Amino acid sequence: MAEVIKMPRLSDTMEEGTVAKWLKQKGDKVEEGDILAEIETDKATMEFESFYDGTLLHIGIEEGDTAPVDALLAIIGEEGEDISGLLDGGADETSDKKEDKEEESKKEESKEDSGSDGESDEDEGEIPEGVEIINMPRLSDTMEEGTVASWLKQEGDKVEEGDILAEIETDKATMEFESFYEGTLLKIGIQEGETAKVDSLLAIIGPEGTDVSKIDTSGGAKKAKKSAPKEEKKEKPEEAKDTSSKAEGKDGGRIFASPLAKKMAEDKGINLADVKGSGENGRIVKKDIEDFKGAEKPAEAKKDAAAETTAAAQPYVPAGEESFEERKNSQMRKTIAKRLGESKFTAPHYYLTIEVDMANAMASRKHINEMPDVKVSFNDMVIKASAMALRKHPQVNSQWTGDTMKFAKHIHMGVAVAVDEGLVVPVLKFADQMSLTQIGSNVKDLAGKARNKKIQPSDMEGSTFTVSNLGMFGIVEFTSIINQPNSAILSVGTIVEKPVVRNGEIVVGNTMKLTLACDHRTVDGATGAAFLQTLKTYLENPVTMLA
Repeated sequence: MAEVIKMPRLSDTMEEGTVAKWLKQKGDKVEEGDILAEIETDKATMEFESFYDGTLLHIGIEEGDTAPVDALLAIIGEEGEDISGLLDGGADETSDKKEDKEEESKKEESKEDSGSDGESDEDEGEIPEGVEIINMPRLSDTMEEGTVASWLKQEGDKVEEGDILAEIETDKATMEFESFYEGTLLKIGIQEGETAKVDSLLAIIGPEGTDVSKIDTSGGAKKAKKSAPKEEKKEKPEEAKDTSSKAEGKDGGRIFASPLAKKMAEDKGINLADVKGSGENGRIVKKDIEDFKGAEKPAEAKKDAAAETTAAAQPYVPAGEESFEERKNSQMRKTIAKRLGESKFTAPHYYLTIEVDMANAMASRKHINEMPDVKVSFNDMVIKASAMALRKHPQVNSQWTGDTMKFAKHIHMGVAVAVDEGLVVPVLKFADQMSLTQIGSNVKDLAGKARNKKIQPSDMEGSTFTVSNLGMFGIVEFTSIINQPNSAILSVGTIVEKPVVRNGEIVVGNTMKLTLACDHRTVDGATGAAFLQTLKTYLENPVTMLA
């Protein structure tokens, strides 16, 4: 059966998109995960991938054309499949056609109302005038579902166009989602901490007092349709606000906290009165609890005291309790698992390790950092040397596409950065053209954004090679999984002081091990070895990187 693909919302403020380039043409075979097109949003040009297998039967928006979000982008189905019904029937409906359809339904509705005043059941599922349905947006090119980290507006609150409604956790970052409408927040469809698919019902905004209980939300989440009595629906949100969104401070005043934040604080034994909220009006949110340090856990203290008492009474019998703590996987964690699993089990990895004499690099770095307002790290030197080595060994800067190999003529360096929930890879564009100080400044800026969850999807796209450094943790040597579609990733260990042979004598030296993971489909052993030799030469003779 043919699948209709619509213009996605690839940024939180995107209202329309322009097809910059089609990477698949009509009649081409498409597999799930293939990049269909490059779409220009209001923030960046992003790759849009297919979630379906089949043949590209129809292109609805040509290269260079602009169309609103949800306009027909393409149709994928079985080769030779008849899609005339989809094209004629409105799968490619523009917003104008949708408006005409709504007007027709309103006319029919008015006719029915004039014919029988008492049949209100026929109106069930219709959207009242002025009411806007907001679905879970697609905030990144690979996002399939999102988690509501926190709501900044509550049911009953007034909302202005441009107000931040919620913080939504995608597979890449936590992003603010703003409202495109004015009115009252009539319904929240996805609670804090809950995860839902893209296009599930997120919220309903409309005129104050509007009854939204009969709105048909079958196109998104179906949470609006419940069989519970109306009285319970009205009372439960109020109870939630009083019991789970507020707590009592040390001075007797109210402390506002999200339900998720309160639950996390309760589990960790944290007194909300000790936590400073970063949300709207000082509201405590999930991040504040995660970042809070210094609180004792009374419950655990009691367990420890009980364990000591038991041990004293029965000194030869170990006492304890078997238990597990189950944590819901974040969107980032799920995506890391999916992407790395795909890479490990599809790309035939092999590994090459080389040892580098870092004596000259250490001396050069010391001299460079003696200059005012300059700070260069060994990692910056590795990135610069890798970028220059890639220029001499373009085979390592390639991608495997199945039928062809793509050789990138540009060098975009991915730099692995550890964050609380996993690993992100910001990208330094055209790194071979940057100086050491420019690399250092850009890496610091991107790493800071990543750790503060302020990094944008556009900051993490387009890498052609990746560097992962665990040297700061004392790791001497390790291997990494290739960050596809790259053909290789470099693992950087710590600098070790050890005896080395220099000019026929044993002296104290400083060495560092580099391990290159290669995709054997694109990079042969000799090619990878030659790349490492060039990289070693640059690092052992840093002056050559300044030329």
